[in-house]
Amino acid sequence: MPLKHAHGGETLKRGSISLAGAVGMGTGVMIGAGIFALTGQIAQLAGPYFALSFVFGAIVTSFSAYSYIKMSNAWPSSGGIAMILQKAYGPGAIAAAAALLMTLSMVISESLVARTFATYVLRPFDITGGPLVPILAVSVILFAFLVNISGNRSVGLLSIIMAVIKIGGIALFGIVALWSGGFEFAAASSAVGGFSLTGFIASVALSILAFKGFTTITNSGAEITDPHRNVGRTIMISIAICVVVYLLVAFAVGSNLSIDQIVAAKDYALAEAASPALGPSGFYFTVVLAAVATVSGVLASVFAVSRMLAMLTDMKMIPHSHFGMSGPIRSHTLVYTVVLASTLAVFFDLSRIASLGAFFYLTMDMLVHWGVFRRLRHEIGANGTVLLCAIAFDGFVLAAFTIMKLGSDPIIVLYAGAGISAVFIYERIYLKRWTALEAIARH
Repeated sequence: MPLKHAHGGETLKRGSISLAGAVGMGTGVMIGAGIFALTGQIAQLAGPYFALSFVFGAIVTSFSAYSYIKMSNAWPSSGGIAMILQKAYGPGAIAAAAALLMTLSMVISESLVARTFATYVLRPFDITGGPLVPILAVSVILFAFLVNISGNRSVGLLSIIMAVIKIGGIALFGIVALWSGGFEFAAASSAVGGFSLTGFIASVALSILAFKGFTTITNSGAEITDPHRNVGRTIMISIAICVVVYLLVAFAVGSNLSIDQIVAAKDYALAEAASPALGPSGFYFTVVLAAVATVSGVLASVFAVSRMLAMLTDMKMIPHSHFGMSGPIRSHTLVYTVVLASTLAVFFDLSRIASLGAFFYLTMDMLVHWGVFRRLRHEIGANGTVLLCAIAFDGFVLAAFTIMKLGSDPIIVLYAGAGISAVFIYERIYLKRWTALEAIARH
């Protein structure tokens, strides 16, 4: 029988998400963002080695997942990353700011996948810009809101169905496209150089974004059945499924398109690769598949972000205002999530959305590992060497990504730096004010 737990005015049902549902959510976020939104951008940085970038992304992600798994096994919790940070740093500005960075990176992922949905759906009409792209992106975010407001079981069931459809469809696309391309990697064979080691390392930052959906599982830990056992299993199963799917698709795309062609069609690379491999029917099949995958990604991400915001509110890490809305806090945080993601989807293109997400996520991730290493590793039985490796990998990738972006798009580095600084300053001011008000109330 599910246990009820009051969480900021909301009733959460423990055990309401099955192992299969949790895997569906995790892969839903990862595959929606990783394949359809990022393949072309990764190829632009990594050149003929873009398939290998996914492998390195999976390796770095596996090291990163270690902290989250060890912490979730010890203390499974909805909004689990906020819990990890508070246990590592205490109820201060560092924990609150890092948790807010995580939340914002997830909102960024929503807008990234929503714009990808719009890009693929409009591709058959040769529409690559204009107002229809943000309009469709906001529409799919609103659809995810309506499904999420209906409850956990609706999200879990729809996540399973969509995950099965898209993983099966993507696998079919990959196998047929590889067969059609004669198992020759055209992207590699046509490359003439010009791609640096720094560019390849920088591409891993985007590959990591393709796997970061595993944090969706961490943030729903208390609601997964048998969480002490299944949170870790769900994370590793999701990463394993995704690396296989990513490699299959990367080789399929590379066997039908040159690097120049992939980069030219970077926002809809899979659909472009389907045309020579499968003809017009394959092109439309890929468009439909992209629509299903991206809707699934937005659906799962909205679910996770609203949980995260509810936890941050309950833990007094962020302020909360009802703005005249009725109902529990989670209903309000769903609205906040949709508004933020829609705003990003309207004002930023795919490349800048992905870059902003990489800066926010990697910064937060290093803070998580450092906090666990410094204060919690003995308590949860974590290996210090693994934690230090996770920090080093993140830092190395972030440095390379920053160098590349300073050369190609310095304004996004400025946006990221300003955003991260603003989050830390805001949390410092808010928490100082809140603790002062609490002290006054006690006296």
